[in-house]
Amino acid sequence: MPIYHRLGEIPRKRHIAFRQPDGSLYAEELMGNKGFVGPSSLLYHLHRPTQVLSVKHYRDMQLESDGEPSFRHRHFKTKAVTPAASPTIDRMPLLFNQDVRLSTVLPKSEDDFFYRNAQGDELVYVAEGAGVLESQMGELRFRRGDYLVIPWGILHRYRFAEQGMRLLVIESHSYIRTPKRYRNEHGQLLESAPYSERDIRRPEHLPVYDDKGEFRILVKKGNSLTEMIIDHHPFDTVGWDGYYYPWALNIADFEPRVGRVHLPPPVHQTFEADSFVVCSFCPRPYDFDPEAVPAPYNHSNVMSEEVIFYASSEFMSRKGIEYASLTLHPDGLPHGPHPGRTEQSIGMTHTNELAVMLDTFHPLEVSKQALTVEDKDYYRSWIEEAATPTSDSRSSYPSLPLTD
Repeated sequence: MPIYHRLGEIPRKRHIAFRQPDGSLYAEELMGNKGFVGPSSLLYHLHRPTQVLSVKHYRDMQLESDGEPSFRHRHFKTKAVTPAASPTIDRMPLLFNQDVRLSTVLPKSEDDFFYRNAQGDELVYVAEGAGVLESQMGELRFRRGDYLVIPWGILHRYRFAEQGMRLLVIESHSYIRTPKRYRNEHGQLLESAPYSERDIRRPEHLPVYDDKGEFRILVKKGNSLTEMIIDHHPFDTVGWDGYYYPWALNIADFEPRVGRVHLPPPVHQTFEADSFVVCSFCPRPYDFDPEAVPAPYNHSNVMSEEVIFYASSEFMSRKGIEYASLTLHPDGLPHGPHPGRTEQSIGMTHTNELAVMLDTFHPLEVSKQALTVEDKDYYRSWIEEAATPTSDSRSSYPSLPLTD
């Protein structure tokens, strides 16, 4: 995490006696990744976080591939995904490999338990909805268009401010972070970065719960869920400081880059992990040379797989997609604008598109569940007649569609 943050009450020095009003010690807990050398935070609890009453296996969460031996460009209409009960344990898997898992969920209700992902970081794109993410580090408000970064192992729970939630979830087996090229040697985001520390939102309120009883936690580890019952409310942190905590960045706060002629997708990069990157395609002016071709050129994703989630129905180079569509363009096949889109793009002044792109460095498998929403003829869409543009983008540059 690029910013030091603190909330609540903490002692003047690390690892010295910090006592409660009755004279007993607060329970100190260091939480961080990569042992003792990665980003970390130091928390102070009313009760020891190790006080577990019972443990039992809850259920498996193994992934099943669709088993398709051939490969092709694929399109999944996730708008049709059926709502599910939980935002954390009832997600519908779509694509996965040994490094990353992508899923979606339309939760119908809040969890009556606390959740910890003990096998990866989570990057959650809030396509619809708003609410509060509760964690041991306090409350983080979220809204439509937010990326929520929830580091590995942090106990949390969602609270909804409105109905109709839609989440796109990227689970990573490595640390999700700001791209290295956006930071100086001290970790500060550069002036040339497409967002700054002012755009990053952190937990802002730390309620302290001193409740005894039986509290249920579901922990994801080894693609299975374990149920743990502890003897106190887990959000009993009185204070903490450090670099390891949930944080949010809204896609509308990403500042897109524009060139005289077409710029490649890395200019849209927003996050990185060890084996994938995430990019944001936002409303922006197009290339300003009179002869520029705004549509992207045909390209082959050699040693990379391209996934795009369409957060709006408009995407200049695509036809046949809709809001919440998700496309997979795998390594080994060229792809590019649909017929007619290149010529149509010439002279266009801006785009209103909004999309999240995941580029992985290892092949992805398609889950069996994803077949229920697949557009099976998508790979043939490059030989069909050109589609009429979905909107006129020759007007002046629009304001961003997402606001507080």
